[in-house]
Amino acid sequence: MDLGIRAENAKLLDRVKEMIRDEVVPLEHEYEAEIAKEDRWQYTARQSEILEGLKAKAKERGLWNFWLTDSDKGFGLSTVEYAFFAEEMGRTPLGAEVFNCSAPDTGNMEVFERYGTEKMKQEWLIPLLEGKIRSAYCMTEPNVASSDATNISMSCVRDGDHYVLNGEKWWASGAGDPRCKVYIVMVKTGGDDAPKHKRHSMVVVAANTPGIEILRPMQVYGADDAPHGHMHMRFTNVRIPAENLLLGEGRGFEISQGRLGPGRIHHC
Repeated sequence: MDLGIRAENAKLLDRVKEMIRDEVVPLEHEYEAEIAKEDRWQYTARQSEILEGLKAKAKERGLWNFWLTDSDKGFGLSTVEYAFFAEEMGRTPLGAEVFNCSAPDTGNMEVFERYGTEKMKQEWLIPLLEGKIRSAYCMTEPNVASSDATNISMSCVRDGDHYVLNGEKWWASGAGDPRCKVYIVMVKTGGDDAPKHKRHSMVVVAANTPGIEILRPMQVYGADDAPHGHMHMRFTNVRIPAENLLLGEGRGFEISQGRLGPGRIHHC
């Protein structure tokens, strides 16, 4: 097993290291100091200037979307090679987003890339790949032991050409970000008589869909990770087009493993 990095990708990694050291790290304290100045859940003008300026430089230099390890849109890095990049980007809180490699967007983009329809790719994948919007992944729930994902209980009922969602999610990372425009949501579509791993599905929900309510930001030792956030959310009679279903009913676990597996290397 080769746990190294190819020479051409080592040169690419050196460019990432240099940008992080010389341009990203010197701005991180100023960026974080801006959070408490105004609304914690909005970006100040200076924050946006810092972040978008760094992203523009990275994109112009071709230092962008490294996480696409098995896509013609990426650099052809192996998963092991990407781990070297993740290590470097993890040296600063701004690192991953500067190079468009942030969670939960990378996993969500992988879902759209692998399982999404052409319409989903045009509407959501392309803006995410360009770093123009953010996204969230809604799986964990407050009322069940979500460490066993077969317990996920958010209701998703077919009603003509739509599905209707009811239930709550929490620890929805990124849902507090004002740039978050889309959620990928794990729901229950099958009855208890269906096989345990065929009861669930994944649906795509636009963040501005009526019936979605942000209840509160979750905290860890008092930290709320604003303005990104890990949110507690309620879905009340949220109607989405049936075409927003990914792959088909009962294929939620298939999609979640395809999404969460790479994330264990990319971020965890």
